[in-house]
Amino acid sequence: MSAIVRIRLWSVDINNLNYVVTQIIDIAKKAGVRVKGPVPLPVKKLLVPLPRLPHGEGSKVWDRWEMRIHKRIIDVEANEHVIRQIMRVRVPENVYIEIEIKRR
Repeated sequence: MSAIVRIRLWSVDINNLNYVVTQIIDIAKKAGVRVKGPVPLPVKKLLVPLPRLPHGEGSKVWDRWEMRIHKRIIDVEANEHVIRQIMRVRVPENVYIEIEIKRR
């Protein structure tokens, strides 16, 4: 019975996220393992309106801050050698990874 490793990645910085995704894809392709993905998931936007400091009297002015969370999913055929190499990938601080093993 074979298994699949599902890797979920998310980050605020899309460049760092894409860097880690390409590293994982390259490792899997060099080993000759089947890969599905990266599947981009919808971007989550967090909006935070804050009142700007008052400068005298008048109407209120608001600053609008936005944080975007980008997500990707990669499915890799389970292979001990490949998984060990994936675990050694240098991951920037603002990229989060979740690895799950699924049986077929």
